[in-house]
Amino acid sequence: MSGRKRNPPSAVQDAMQRIEAAFVDGPSQTPPANEADPAIDPHLRALEAMLFAAPEPLGREEIERRLPAGADAGALLGQLAQSYAGRGVILAQVAGKWRMQTAPDLGYLFQETRESPRKLPKAALETLAVVAYHQPVTRAEIEDIRGVSLSKGTLDFLLELGWVRPRGRRKSPGRPLTFGTTDAFLSQFGLSGLDSLPGKEDLKALGVLDARAAKDLDIPRPDDGPGEADEPLLPGDDADGFFVDHMPAPDGETGDA
Repeated sequence: MSGRKRNPPSAVQDAMQRIEAAFVDGPSQTPPANEADPAIDPHLRALEAMLFAAPEPLGREEIERRLPAGADAGALLGQLAQSYAGRGVILAQVAGKWRMQTAPDLGYLFQETRESPRKLPKAALETLAVVAYHQPVTRAEIEDIRGVSLSKGTLDFLLELGWVRPRGRRKSPGRPLTFGTTDAFLSQFGLSGLDSLPGKEDLKALGVLDARAAKDLDIPRPDDGPGEADEPLLPGDDADGFFVDHMPAPDGETGDA
């Protein structure tokens, strides 16, 4: 047998050269080709990516600021909502802002991983409903509507949840504080705005309101702006201590009748 070295085939030589180049030069820095469908509007793709990655809902102004100049945010939001309609993930408007979220009818898929919801005491639930529909409303007005006295613990509890906030002061003797709901309240209940609160016909359709009782019932529509008889809170106004020391009342114990 001859001891002479045999030259490797050209294919082997080529493979060896490639391996050597990889060790010497490192991996290729050439970026991958753009595999996006050219038929899809690049602005729509940018909006979809933006909403998918956003940790919080995005408002129209924030979306317009991030999109390239000339992009029609309103039209793009409409297109995106239509393209996701009926799918597992939908585009939803909450508190005047936009976010991607799971379709409501698929919530059962996440029951095992959800936190156990905190049950609202009856007094807090009634107070929240009064504030939502009658805002801006004072403590005395809440008591008059409910027909019972209102403990400070109930308002503190709703403030702690972030669903209610002081709105201003009534231009009347004593300048009582007025209350209204927050964007967190709208987000919690999936409302796009206060005008999305259920009306009389909605409550009748849900079976919550008896048709005979609804005949003479007037459901108020809340005011999202400052009341005519109210004045805004001034800087440094601690709202009677509500911002300084409020603790949530224990579940089921608010001190209300």
